[in-house]
Amino acid sequence: MTPNADALQRRLISSGSLYETVVGYSRAVRVGDRVFVAGCAAIMPDGADPPSDSYGQAKRCIERIGSALEDAGGSLADVVRTRVYLTPAADFEAFGRAHGEAFGVIRPANTTVVVAALIDPRWLIEIEAEAVIAQA
Repeated sequence: MTPNADALQRRLISSGSLYETVVGYSRAVRVGDRVFVAGCAAIMPDGADPPSDSYGQAKRCIERIGSALEDAGGSLADVVRTRVYLTPAADFEAFGRAHGEAFGVIRPANTTVVVAALIDPRWLIEIEAEAVIAQA
């Protein structure tokens, strides 16, 4: 069986963050019809402070995921899995409301893990996603 050449093509999607080259990662990677979006925190344009609440931060994370997917030729409608790293656990409902607003109809598989801390102490949440985009 010969693998499909398109399925083996690897496309890197960058957000322009300096950390991508320093750490050695991409905002997203598309391989064939699959897109893997790296963990997105509530990083704001021009280095502004992120929203102070988990709902606002989750909305920003999902916005960044949507942008990466658009760059890959897809949209939030293509998401099949999300992984969420949340601190504190008491903010689950606030995060869940934002996630539900974006994915309530799509209903991807989801794992939510409560963590002690994220890299930046202002961050309350980080979300990563996987999507499958239909080939044209």
